[in-house]
Amino acid sequence: MEQNATAQTGAREAVALNAKSAAIYGVKAGMTQVYSADGDVIAVTVIDLKPNVITQVKTKATDGYNAIQLGILEKKAKAANKAEQGHYKKISSPGFYVRKEIRLADNDKLDGLTAGKTLSIDFLKEGDFVDLTAISKGKGFQGGVKRFHMAGGFKSHGASLSHRQLGSIGNRADPAKCFKNKKMPGQMGNVKRTVQNIKVVGVDKENQILLVHGSVPGPKSGIVTVRKAIKG
Repeated sequence: MEQNATAQTGAREAVALNAKSAAIYGVKAGMTQVYSADGDVIAVTVIDLKPNVITQVKTKATDGYNAIQLGILEKKAKAANKAEQGHYKKISSPGFYVRKEIRLADNDKLDGLTAGKTLSIDFLKEGDFVDLTAISKGKGFQGGVKRFHMAGGFKSHGASLSHRQLGSIGNRADPAKCFKNKKMPGQMGNVKRTVQNIKVVGVDKENQILLVHGSVPGPKSGIVTVRKAIKG
């Protein structure tokens, strides 16, 4: 069962998502550097565009809106529960570690989008600009100096145990409160972040590899959403 599912995944037909909200999901593989045609060294982030398998097509008639459900990073049969195996049985797959959904507009065409096919990366070309969305690295609970780059207190003149403190956070008897959204210590990172207008340096369609110029939010092995730039 596991070998058959893997073989079928590799042989799945690719289909293009012709929509304004076209996107594809990949895995951040790390950073490296390449040389441009002029001989300049360019720092790039490598995004491994794993197969985005269409697991379900939702239509306005049946579900109230148009969307496609995707599965990324296929599981082995022993790692999938019965509910997953039942849901993905129609595409001959035991399940996926990552499940995503791309919402489509009511007037977007769903021609060729059927369960079992994979999304094509043909909409990505060298020289294009893309928007990349991912979950940033979690830093845990941090103070104001690290979280917001605050100056902290005096380092001399009798200052004691207050070098990295915020200082006053209120304002006399009026209004006698701390204003909402005041920058204070708290959870840092682990939030959705988008970097815009990132240039595509290279696209390896054979190996499903995307090279982009610059850094991308999140750790290695994190899931990255790749979309055409909306402010290009």
